[in-house]
Parts: sequence; structure tokens; C-alpha cells
Amino acid sequence: MKFGLSLFTSDRGIFPADAAKSAEDNGFDTFYVPEHTHIPVARTSDHPATGDETLPDDRYMRTLDPWVALGAAAAVTTRIGLGTSVALPLEHDPIALAKTIATLDHMSGGRVVFGVGYGWNLEELADHGVPPNKRRTVLREYLEAMGALWTEDEAAYEGEYVRFGPSWAWPKPVQQPRPPILVGAGGTEKTFAWIVRSADGWITTPIEQNIDAGVRRLEKMWRDAGRTGDPRVVVLADEPDREKLNHWRDIGVAEVVFSLPDADTAKVRSFIAGLAEKLEGQG
Repeated sequence: MKFGLSLFTSDRGIFPADAAKSAEDNGFDTFYVPEHTHIPVARTSDHPATGDETLPDDRYMRTLDPWVALGAAAAVTTRIGLGTSVALPLEHDPIALAKTIATLDHMSGGRVVFGVGYGWNLEELADHGVPPNKRRTVLREYLEAMGALWTEDEAAYEGEYVRFGPSWAWPKPVQQPRPPILVGAGGTEKTFAWIVRSADGWITTPIEQNIDAGVRRLEKMWRDAGRTGDPRVVVLADEPDREKLNHWRDIGVAEVVFSLPDADTAKVRSFIAGLAEKLEGQG
């Protein structure tokens, strides 16, 4: 079982490159950042953690661009995986986003982990022209279209929301057929069916710690659909509880990711070193 770190990036505190370098130096396997382009002031969408329109953290309105942040992290690291937990592809042009991710995977030597979400903030998505009742359909088409650009010499795609004729697009990602796609969402039957069809694994939500039934259900649906190997399950956790870690490893969790504090560079580096010490011998 691998261990990763997640930095809720903002325009204060430690820079992503510094955090990623410290994570790699302390033996962590992956480094993740989130995404929000903006937060509309007037909202009725409920946040998954608070249950209403209240934001649990002001960094939601201060989030750095994930791909710029990971590009900076790639420049100062050599081994650690560079991921999103999660990115919001619906807030981008899929052709341009495919280029961005392929470029990062190319320049990092194949280290991108593409965590995606449908987006809980419907007002934010609406500003990007996304129909609120079509999020899953649009995301599926975006990923299929991006996959074509990543794998085909002359790529083309014809969907309801994305369409383009035969086109050339290089670089291709180092990872083939694509960087791993992980879906960050609640562990429902609908989510798992979407993962089995269109992705490679599941990122649990921070409020979802009792995941045993979900892991079993996803694995069964995966096998029933004829997918090979195992779905990659990534758990977002707060504390390195040894009993929980052992249990998650035993049920097939591939990776546990811990959140970094909203603090200055020295404090975050100290936190990373201390967490690494606590995790020594685990995994």
C-alpha cells in the first residue's frame, strides 16, 4: 500500500513545489492538489462536508491552478506521482486539457495521476456552460475524446458535447493508453458503474471512512464487467491510525493520502517529516 500527500493549494502558505519536494524527500509516493476555477458568491449547492452552501475552508476561493502547480512540482522532483484530488475537467476545453496533461506526463517522465470529479458546485459548473443534469455524460465524453487524442495518430471524436474531425496531437502521454483516471465521489452504485465503464479506480471522499462494502461492490462490478486487474482504490485520511491502515491494506486499498495543514513552509515540512516517521514500517 502506498502513501501520498494532498495540499489544498492557495495563495498563502507553502508553495506546491516545496511541498512536493519535501514529500519526495521523505519517501511519499504521490502528491495531489485540488481544483476550483472560482466560487460564485450566490450559491444554493450544498457542500458535501457541510451539508449546505457554507464552505468549510476559505481556500476554496483561493485555489491555485492544478496543472501549473503540478508543473512546478515536476520541475523539482524525479520520482513522486503528481495527481489531482480532484480536477474538474468539465471546466476546461477537452482538447486543450488533453494537451496540458499529455505535456505534463511527457515532461515528468510519466508521473501524472488524473483524479477527476463531477463537480458538487453546480453554479461554478453553470458558469462554464455545463448542464447540471448532464455532468456524468459530459465528463464521459470529455474523457473519451481526450483518450482518443492521447492514443491515436489521427484522432477523431463525435459526441453530443464534444466533436472534432481527424486531427494530429502530440506529445502523447508517456503512460499508455493514458494516465490512470480515478474518480473522486461517494461510493454509490451509480459512481461504481461509471468507474467500471470510464475510469481506473476510486478516490473516496474525506467524509467516507467506512469503505468496506464499497470496495467489495466495486471489485464485484469490475469483475462482472470483464475488467482485468483490480480497481485502484485511494483513501483520503486525516490521521495515520495503524489499525485502520492495516485494515485498508487487507481489503485491497492501493493508497492512502493524508492532507497537509494550511501553514507556512517550515511548519509543513516539519509535518511531512513527522508523518513519514509515524508511517515507517506501514504499507
